[in-house]
Amino acid sequence: MEKISIWQIPESDTIITTRVVNAPQDIVFKAWTHPVHLQNWWGPSGFTTIIDKYDLRPGGKWMFVIQAPDKTNYPNECTFVQIDPPAQVVWNHEGAPHEFQVEALFESLAADKTRVVFKMKFTYSEECRKLRGIITEKNEENMDKLEGELARMMR
Repeated sequence: MEKISIWQIPESDTIITTRVVNAPQDIVFKAWTHPVHLQNWWGPSGFTTIIDKYDLRPGGKWMFVIQAPDKTNYPNECTFVQIDPPAQVVWNHEGAPHEFQVEALFESLAADKTRVVFKMKFTYSEECRKLRGIITEKNEENMDKLEGELARMMR
Protein backbone atom coordinates (compact mmCIF):
# COMPACT_ATOMS: atom_id res chain seq x y z
CA MET A 1 0.00 0.00 0.00
CA GLU A 2 1.36 3.37 -1.01
CA LYS A 3 -0.24 6.44 0.57
CA ILE A 4 0.19 9.73 -1.21
CA SER A 5 -1.72 12.90 -0.50
CA ILE A 6 -1.27 15.72 -2.97
CA TRP A 7 -2.14 19.18 -1.69
CA GLN A 8 -2.84 22.13 -3.89
CA ILE A 9 -1.72 25.57 -2.79
CA PRO A 10 -3.54 26.66 0.38
CA GLU A 11 -5.71 29.17 -1.52
CA SER A 12 -6.90 26.48 -3.90
CA ASP A 13 -10.47 25.25 -4.15
CA THR A 14 -9.34 21.66 -4.75
CA ILE A 15 -8.30 18.76 -2.52
CA ILE A 16 -6.69 15.71 -4.10
CA THR A 17 -6.07 12.39 -2.38
CA THR A 18 -4.14 9.69 -4.20
CA ARG A 19 -3.62 6.06 -3.27
CA VAL A 20 -2.09 3.09 -5.08
CA VAL A 21 -4.13 -0.02 -4.23
CA ASN A 22 -3.38 -3.70 -4.76
CA ALA A 23 -6.30 -4.51 -7.04
CA PRO A 24 -7.01 -4.52 -10.78
CA GLN A 25 -8.59 -1.42 -12.30
CA ASP A 26 -11.92 -3.15 -13.08
CA ILE A 27 -12.32 -4.32 -9.45
CA VAL A 28 -11.54 -0.82 -8.16
CA PHE A 29 -14.09 0.67 -10.55
CA LYS A 30 -16.67 -1.87 -9.36
CA ALA A 31 -16.00 -0.95 -5.70
CA TRP A 32 -16.74 2.69 -6.55
CA THR A 33 -19.78 2.08 -8.75
CA HIS A 34 -21.77 -0.81 -7.25
CA PRO A 35 -23.83 0.17 -4.20
CA VAL A 36 -23.40 -3.27 -2.59
CA HIS A 37 -19.66 -2.53 -2.36
CA LEU A 38 -19.76 1.26 -2.02
CA GLN A 39 -21.89 1.12 1.13
CA ASN A 40 -19.23 -1.04 2.80
CA TRP A 41 -16.43 1.51 2.58
CA TRP A 42 -17.79 4.99 1.80
CA GLY A 43 -17.48 7.39 4.73
CA PRO A 44 -15.05 7.91 7.59
CA SER A 45 -14.03 5.18 10.01
CA GLY A 46 -16.83 4.26 12.40
CA PHE A 47 -19.53 5.76 10.15
CA THR A 48 -22.18 3.82 8.24
CA THR A 49 -23.40 4.67 4.75
CA ILE A 50 -27.03 4.04 3.84
CA ILE A 51 -27.71 4.39 0.12
CA ASP A 52 -31.27 5.46 -0.68
CA LYS A 53 -30.89 5.92 -4.45
CA TYR A 54 -28.11 5.10 -6.88
CA ASP A 55 -28.67 5.72 -10.59
CA LEU A 56 -25.24 5.45 -12.23
CA ARG A 57 -25.66 7.43 -15.45
CA PRO A 58 -25.04 11.04 -16.45
CA GLY A 59 -27.83 13.02 -14.78
CA GLY A 60 -28.62 10.13 -12.41
CA LYS A 61 -28.95 10.73 -8.67
CA TRP A 62 -27.00 9.27 -5.79
CA MET A 63 -28.73 9.94 -2.49
CA PHE A 64 -27.31 8.58 0.74
CA VAL A 65 -27.00 9.17 4.45
CA ILE A 66 -23.76 8.92 6.35
CA GLN A 67 -24.59 7.92 9.92
CA ALA A 68 -22.16 8.82 12.70
CA PRO A 69 -21.43 6.42 15.56
CA ASP A 70 -23.77 8.52 17.76
CA LYS A 71 -26.55 7.90 15.14
CA THR A 72 -26.48 11.49 13.83
CA ASN A 73 -27.47 11.39 10.15
CA TYR A 74 -25.76 13.44 7.45
CA PRO A 75 -27.85 13.36 4.23
CA ASN A 76 -26.04 13.76 0.92
CA GLU A 77 -27.27 14.26 -2.63
CA CYS A 78 -25.17 13.92 -5.75
CA THR A 79 -25.74 13.98 -9.49
CA PHE A 80 -23.54 11.92 -11.79
CA VAL A 81 -21.88 13.92 -14.56
CA GLN A 82 -19.66 11.43 -16.38
CA ILE A 83 -19.04 7.69 -16.20
CA ASP A 84 -16.13 6.25 -18.19
CA PRO A 85 -15.67 2.56 -17.21
CA PRO A 86 -13.28 1.48 -15.83
CA ALA A 87 -11.28 4.72 -15.62
CA GLN A 88 -13.42 7.57 -14.26
CA VAL A 89 -16.54 8.66 -12.41
CA VAL A 90 -17.50 12.33 -11.99
CA TRP A 91 -20.34 13.65 -9.84
CA ASN A 92 -21.56 16.89 -8.29
CA HIS A 93 -22.19 16.94 -4.55
CA GLU A 94 -25.10 19.32 -4.06
CA GLY A 95 -26.20 21.44 -1.14
CA ALA A 96 -24.52 24.58 0.18
CA PRO A 97 -22.17 25.14 1.79
CA HIS A 98 -20.59 21.78 0.85
CA GLU A 99 -20.93 22.07 -2.92
CA PHE A 100 -18.16 20.40 -4.86
CA GLN A 101 -17.45 18.22 -7.86
CA VAL A 102 -15.72 14.88 -7.42
CA GLU A 103 -13.58 13.33 -10.09
CA ALA A 104 -12.49 9.78 -9.25
CA LEU A 105 -9.84 8.42 -11.58
CA PHE A 106 -8.59 4.83 -11.73
CA GLU A 107 -5.28 4.28 -13.54
CA SER A 108 -4.04 0.74 -14.12
CA LEU A 109 -0.37 0.50 -13.14
CA ALA A 110 -0.06 -3.29 -13.41
CA ALA A 111 -2.38 -6.29 -13.50
CA ASP A 112 -2.93 -6.02 -9.73
CA LYS A 113 -2.18 -2.34 -9.02
CA THR A 114 -4.32 0.73 -9.60
CA ARG A 115 -3.74 4.38 -8.79
CA VAL A 116 -6.86 6.02 -7.38
CA VAL A 117 -7.04 9.81 -7.66
CA PHE A 118 -9.89 11.37 -5.67
CA LYS A 119 -10.25 15.05 -6.60
CA MET A 120 -12.74 17.36 -4.87
CA LYS A 121 -13.19 20.79 -6.50
CA PHE A 122 -15.23 23.08 -4.27
CA THR A 123 -17.64 25.72 -5.53
CA TYR A 124 -16.59 27.99 -2.64
CA SER A 125 -12.83 28.34 -2.02
CA GLU A 126 -13.41 29.49 1.55
CA GLU A 127 -15.30 26.28 2.31
CA CYS A 128 -12.42 24.26 0.90
CA ARG A 129 -9.87 26.12 3.03
CA LYS A 130 -11.98 25.70 6.14
CA LEU A 131 -12.48 21.95 5.67
CA ARG A 132 -9.13 20.98 4.10
CA GLY A 133 -7.58 19.42 7.22
CA ILE A 134 -10.56 17.30 8.25
CA ILE A 135 -11.38 16.26 4.68
CA THR A 136 -7.82 15.16 4.02
CA GLU A 137 -7.86 13.03 7.18
CA LYS A 138 -11.29 11.53 6.43
CA ASN A 139 -10.40 10.84 2.78
CA GLU A 140 -7.44 8.78 4.01
CA GLU A 141 -9.87 6.83 6.23
CA ASN A 142 -12.08 6.28 3.16
CA MET A 143 -9.09 4.95 1.23
CA ASP A 144 -8.20 2.59 4.11
CA LYS A 145 -11.76 1.26 4.09
CA LEU A 146 -11.67 0.96 0.28
CA GLU A 147 -8.58 -1.23 0.54
CA GLY A 148 -10.41 -3.50 2.99
CA GLU A 149 -13.37 -3.82 0.62
CA LEU A 150 -11.07 -4.53 -2.32
CA ALA A 151 -9.39 -7.33 -0.35
CA ARG A 152 -12.81 -8.86 0.40
CA MET A 153 -13.86 -8.57 -3.25
CA MET A 154 -10.77 -10.44 -4.44
CA ARG A 155 -11.11 -13.42 -2.07
